[in-house]
Amino acid sequence: MKKLVAIVGRPNVGKSTLFNRLTESRQAIVTDIPGTTRDRQYGKVLWNGREFSLVDTGGWIVNSDDVLEDEINKQVQVAIEEADVVLFVVDVRSGVTDRDADIANTLRRSDKPVVVVSNKADNFELGYQSSEFYALGLGDPFSVSAINGSGTGDLLDHIFTLFEEDEEEEDLTDIPKFAVVGRPNVGKSSLVNALLGEERNIVTDIAGTTRDSIYTRYNKFGMDFYLIDTAGIRKKAKVHEGPEYFSVIRSIRVIENADVCILMVDAERGIESQDLNIVSLIQKNKKGLVVFVNKWDLIEEKDSKLIKEYENAIRQRLAPFTDFPIIFGSALNRQRLLKVMEAANEVYRNRKQKIPTPKLNEVLLPIIEKTPPPANKGKHIKIKYITQLPNTQIPSFVLFCNLPQWVKEPYKRFIENQMRKNWNLTGTPINLFFREK
Repeated sequence: MKKLVAIVGRPNVGKSTLFNRLTESRQAIVTDIPGTTRDRQYGKVLWNGREFSLVDTGGWIVNSDDVLEDEINKQVQVAIEEADVVLFVVDVRSGVTDRDADIANTLRRSDKPVVVVSNKADNFELGYQSSEFYALGLGDPFSVSAINGSGTGDLLDHIFTLFEEDEEEEDLTDIPKFAVVGRPNVGKSSLVNALLGEERNIVTDIAGTTRDSIYTRYNKFGMDFYLIDTAGIRKKAKVHEGPEYFSVIRSIRVIENADVCILMVDAERGIESQDLNIVSLIQKNKKGLVVFVNKWDLIEEKDSKLIKEYENAIRQRLAPFTDFPIIFGSALNRQRLLKVMEAANEVYRNRKQKIPTPKLNEVLLPIIEKTPPPANKGKHIKIKYITQLPNTQIPSFVLFCNLPQWVKEPYKRFIENQMRKNWNLTGTPINLFFREK
C-alpha cells in the first residue's frame, strides 16, 4: 500500500511551498497571507524510482477559539492519523516559538515517526542555526530551503528509510475522475464528506471556505473513482482576494482534467447565470455532466409535478444540451447521494462506449434516407457511410458524404438527437464530423 506523509506546522512556515517542491507541482496555493491553506491537499512524490503520497495541511494553532482555525486543526489531526510519517515544518529564521513547542508536545504523544524540517535555510549560515530545534525533543532537524530546493534530496532519502518495504502498486491511470463543481456555498464539500463518511473537507457557512481542489479515492459499493471537491466558482467581478483567484483557476483546471462534472445547484435559488457559465465551461471541455439539485429537503410541498417542472426549467436553461441526469436530494441529510454517483458512473461508461459500425449504418442510414439534409442550390447531400473514431475521449463519429461543407448545424443536431434516441449517450457530449467520401 502506498505510504502517506503529512506536512504540519504553524502558519506561514512554508508548508505549501515545501509541498509544491516535493511534488514538483503548483497544486497548493502559496501566499504570504496566514491561513491560505485550509483543507488537506494531496499529491504524489516520485524520488529515485520510488513514490509516496504527500498531504499538505493548514497552519496548526493549538487551543484556538476561532471557528475556522478550529476546523483547520481538525483537518491537521485527521492528516496525522492517516499518515505513516509526519514532517513538522519550522522556520529557521524565527527559531523555536511557543506555537512550535505546543505542536511538538502534541506530536510527541502520537505514535508516528516525526521529522523536524527546518525550512527557509537559504544559505549555510542559516543552516547552522537549525541546531536550536533539537530543543523540541523530536530528533535531528533537517535544514532545507523549500523555495530553492536545497536539502530536500537528503530529506527524501531519510523519509524512505522510515518506510517499510513498499508493496506492489496498482495502476490508477484508468480510474475515473468526478469533479464536484458549482457556485460557492451550494454544498460541494458537504456532498464529498457525506459520501466518504468523514469530515474530509472543511464545511462552514462562509462562502469560499474551500480553496484547494481536493482529490479523494472512493472505493465502495462496487464503484471506484476519484472524487474531486473544488472551490466555488464565482463571477470574475466578485473575485478579489489573491488566494480565491488562484482557487477559481484551479477549479477550472480540475474541470479540464475531469471525466464527469457533478454540477451542484441550490434548490432554493435554482439555475443562475453563473451556473450557465460553469456549464458552458464543462461543455467547452467536452466533459460529462450530472446535475445534483441540493437542499431539496428545504423545499415545501414537494410532489412529482414540481420535480417535473423543475427538471424542465433546468433543461430549458441549459439548452441545447439537454440529455443529462438530474438528481434531487440533500447532501446534509444524505438523500440520494448514491444515486448521484451511480449516475456519474453511467455517464462515464457512456463516454467510453463503442458502437459497432454495422449497427450505426443499419440504424441511421434509413433515418437519413427518410429525412435527408436540405438541398443547397439544387444539389443534394448524400450520406453513404458512418463509423466511430477509435481512441477518443468522447464518442466521435464520421459521416462520409458528397458535400460535407453544406451540412448545416440544425441537421447535425437532428443526427445527434437520433443517435441519442437509439443509444444511451446520456450525460456525455458527442462529436460529429462530416467528411467527403
